[in-house]
Amino acid sequence: MNLIGRIFEQDQLEQCVNSEKPEFMVVYGRRRVGKTFLIKEYFNNNFSFYATGMLNEKTHDQLKAFNESLIEYGDTEKKIPKDWFEAFRRLRKILEGQDVNRDMVSGRRVVFLDELPWMDTARSDFKSALDYFWNSWASSESDILLIVCGSATSWIINNIFNDRGGLYNRITRSIHLEPFDLSECEAFIKNSGIEMTRKQIIECYMVFGGVPYYLNLLDRRLSLAQNIEKLVISERGQLHYEYEQLFHSLFSNADNHIKIIETLALRKTGMMRTELAKLSGVADGAGLTKGLNELEQCGFIRKYKNYTKKKQGFFYRLIDPFVLFVLYFLKDRDLESWQSFLNSPGYYAWRGNSFEIVCLNHVYQIKSALGIAGVDSSEYSWRSKDDSLKAQIDLMIDRNDGIINVCEMKYTDDEFEIDAEYEKQLARKLDAFRKETESKKALHITMVTAGGLKKNAHSNVCQNVVDGEALFIKRSNYLL
Repeated sequence: MNLIGRIFEQDQLEQCVNSEKPEFMVVYGRRRVGKTFLIKEYFNNNFSFYATGMLNEKTHDQLKAFNESLIEYGDTEKKIPKDWFEAFRRLRKILEGQDVNRDMVSGRRVVFLDELPWMDTARSDFKSALDYFWNSWASSESDILLIVCGSATSWIINNIFNDRGGLYNRITRSIHLEPFDLSECEAFIKNSGIEMTRKQIIECYMVFGGVPYYLNLLDRRLSLAQNIEKLVISERGQLHYEYEQLFHSLFSNADNHIKIIETLALRKTGMMRTELAKLSGVADGAGLTKGLNELEQCGFIRKYKNYTKKKQGFFYRLIDPFVLFVLYFLKDRDLESWQSFLNSPGYYAWRGNSFEIVCLNHVYQIKSALGIAGVDSSEYSWRSKDDSLKAQIDLMIDRNDGIINVCEMKYTDDEFEIDAEYEKQLARKLDAFRKETESKKALHITMVTAGGLKKNAHSNVCQNVVDGEALFIKRSNYLL
């Protein structure tokens, strides 16, 4: 088994395997994140039954593919099932057979249905048949482990998690598989035989995020800049058209999702819901709520409480590095080459915004570096009501021990240097925050920088400094 990271997820799978009751596990997450790889590697491709759905195929072809899997695992009927009820009846027959393949350690019968949403075609009886299969039989078999997986997150949420029919409250465990963090990216890159410094790995994350499929495309013979050129910028690149496919593969009707994403990309500091509705053209109602929830579930955006209006207001911000990169450099922009754009003003503007996203995706690591990983806290964003001040705090770690870490995130090639003017800006920002929020907590300015902080006459304004090395702290068992 050659799994990189995924400590928490492997623990969840181990608990399912060692359980003495029937388990129904759902694995979901964005496209290309490694859901199928995780399950197949963990079980070493040793299943009692495995089948996968096919994208954009009709019911007959889905049943035809399922039938091939039935035959492979010992079904002797061979004829294509007339409907999904017959298909699951024949699956049950396989699982009840004496020769059924079992997990070598636990003896469990492990059923893996991959890309489940694709099986549920229009006007088919798939979901009813799945309900019946689980409730009438599998849920009474103590050694059954049913794992369903899918990238079409909206289908998973609406038909599995939010189901009010036969599958209501039937899911025993779920794994939301997220992209790699920096420590997992580093392990993956090293395992691929690619030489990169940690600074280069951070820059790689700024473009490709922690998506394993994207990282697996890197050519170890090329520099990072050359890989970006080859994979994304070039029209022949394997990821040049990835953005166009991404949302349509995840959501059944992706128009609103795309409008939300592209509107959020216009403002790096995020938007309130009312602003988003106005600028995106998506009406402030159920459609917007659904789109925001599903994008958040997939990890493309993050919702932050507004410190001033904790109950009513939220900021929404795009936090997917690859999507930000594509929208900034490819969509509606004629970029001839990545090499020619390096070190331009536009490049540095993107890099600063992208590093902030890196930090927002590594709050646990920042807390660990501050020695407060075990302290209860909430993350907030804040924007001054006085537009003339242009005062905003993108990340505040509001701690239960009477302190708020006000995080300033800066990406520079060398140590970041605080000058007199920047010190005054920080003072004005904190003063505006205290006046508007009337917070009584101590405010600790926390510099999160890729290359550290240069000591000078102004650096003492900061209580804490977190450098790029700290962002590689392993998550290990913090969720266990």
